[in-house]
Amino acid sequence: MGAYDCDVLVIGGGIVGLSTAYAVTRAAPGTSVVVLEKESGPARHQTGRNSGVIHSGIYYRPGSLKAEFAVRGAAEMVKFCTEHGLPHEVTGKLIVATERAELPRLHALVQRGRQHGIPVRELGPAQIAEFEPDVRGVGAIHVGTTGVCDFGAVAAHLARLAEDAGASVRYGAEVRVVGRRGAVVAVRTADGTVVRARALVNCAGLHSDRVARLAGDDPGVRIVPFRGEYYALAPTAAARVRGLVYPVPDPAFPFLGVHLTRGVDGEVHVGPNAVPALAREGYAWRTVRPAELAATVAFPGAWRLARRHWRYGVAEARRSLSKAAFTAAVRRLLPGVAEEDLIPAPSGVRAQAVLRDGTLADDFLFAGSPRMVHVLNAPSPAATASLPIGREVARRVLAELR
Repeated sequence: MGAYDCDVLVIGGGIVGLSTAYAVTRAAPGTSVVVLEKESGPARHQTGRNSGVIHSGIYYRPGSLKAEFAVRGAAEMVKFCTEHGLPHEVTGKLIVATERAELPRLHALVQRGRQHGIPVRELGPAQIAEFEPDVRGVGAIHVGTTGVCDFGAVAAHLARLAEDAGASVRYGAEVRVVGRRGAVVAVRTADGTVVRARALVNCAGLHSDRVARLAGDDPGVRIVPFRGEYYALAPTAAARVRGLVYPVPDPAFPFLGVHLTRGVDGEVHVGPNAVPALAREGYAWRTVRPAELAATVAFPGAWRLARRHWRYGVAEARRSLSKAAFTAAVRRLLPGVAEEDLIPAPSGVRAQAVLRDGTLADDFLFAGSPRMVHVLNAPSPAATASLPIGREVARRVLAELR
């Protein structure tokens, strides 16, 4: 290959990076692809630390990439899991209004679901009990196309399929330097290895803005990490939840609120709440990386975001620090749950892009420069949407090779 080690170099071995590698090998057979992942295996961060829900797309603004890719991606994810024998289930879910003031927002979701062509059924209090006998609400909607799967298993399988098509997936390869000279993009990893490519894709998730800056590009956003904290229901309490139960979301904030999720393993997870993480991979309060925290604090958008949503933030922090407060949030949906029914479960960290004016990037966000494609905002529902996202990123990077 002369001056190049590969045609396309992908940074990041989460589900989006691996879907992109897979999509490149499918769209342009013979294109050589290398994926660099700093961890010892795939899907160690956002992909492997979420609730495993295949989202229907009902929440997202018509015309947005989130709506388009989630609606399409949900169907594709179920098909992919079926064809490849990966654990999954189409369970449907309830979105439940626990007070009358939420009913207009619930009805707006019904209208949005119908715009997207999603099967939505409105339920009264008695009908809620037909689906979830222990859940209480003044109204609900049932969304038929929601399901669950193991996104970590999906990512690992995408890696295998990409490798079968000739791609190389390298673990333990943390990118430290990115350079561009003419038609060559080169990266150097922590162990000194240099990889040269014709084009680069940045799917670095929690570090995507940092990688863009390493490459000499201004991402225009900063990743502000939010930790999502989960509990699992003790087995005796888990029997009270049959499937997926969500509150009516607050449209001003991208988080969906504390919800109940029966996963493919049969365990019921409760959460997440959302609090600022003190490191990009800050899965606990005690995990603090001073340089990363200082960079977040120095970013004007973080302060503007905090000023705009401080009441929401205080409530989330209270639930983080007080199990009783968290339990009270759960009891709005599941009145019979007690504090001792909640068992701590692993946390996740959401890579949320924030603009300088303090607004949250509310859609998937891609940026390009010569020989490079950056995926700058791909939080939930990116796992659901990962197959169409991968094709979109592949289309963009292949255009750079022409």
